[in-house]
Amino acid sequence: MQKTEKQYVVDQLTERLKTAETLIVADYRGLTNKQLDAIREELLKCGAKFAVAKNTLARRAAEAAGADAVLSLLEGPTAIAFVPVGGDPVGVAKALNEAARTTKILTIRGGVLQGKIIGEEDIKSLATLPPVDTLRGQALGAMVAPLTGFLALIGTPLTDLVGLIDARIEQLDAAAGPKAVAAPAPVEAPAAPATEPEAEAPTEEPAAEAVAEETVAEADGSAEAAADNDTDTEKTEEEA
Repeated sequence: MQKTEKQYVVDQLTERLKTAETLIVADYRGLTNKQLDAIREELLKCGAKFAVAKNTLARRAAEAAGADAVLSLLEGPTAIAFVPVGGDPVGVAKALNEAARTTKILTIRGGVLQGKIIGEEDIKSLATLPPVDTLRGQALGAMVAPLTGFLALIGTPLTDLVGLIDARIEQLDAAAGPKAVAAPAPVEAPAAPATEPEAEAPTEEPAAEAVAEETVAEADGSAEAAADNDTDTEKTEEEA
């Protein structure tokens, strides 16, 4: 293998190590190419990729990716199953365990699950779990079940209370009998707007009173003049 080809393999392994959430390492010595292809097809169904690599290149890739936990598993001919985020690690463990059982050649060494090293027995235990979708459903059911029970406890008394209220309303309606339809209230005509009182025309009474007062004054003056004349006449007669 030329230097450029080796570097390409290292770069590819480095990228897969960085993006893998779970990986399982196995010894493939003795497997035929046909058997290896069959294992690859099964792992692809679980969203995983299966790669065979020399330990020297795999070590370089692990060091470049910062996956030091993988270094202890790189002994002898190595095949690695890379399970990316969103893949099915349970399905991958099942497929590899089945291949080890049927071929009697493939040997599982261990792996890394979310950054933690797991051994062969751990992978066998992982293979006994239900599929990922089933596990997610069970986890969701476990979280929802208490909430559903709590809502049932709250909803049941409330339903009973609503039923009692409806029954009481029906009982009151039956006791009251049919209700007469009230006649619509007559519509009152709008009141006429208030008008300002008209100003009264000035009367002539003040002028008439003034004339009467002047007439009385003149009469009084004439009377006083006549009295004065009488007095003067009496004095003339006395002097004569």
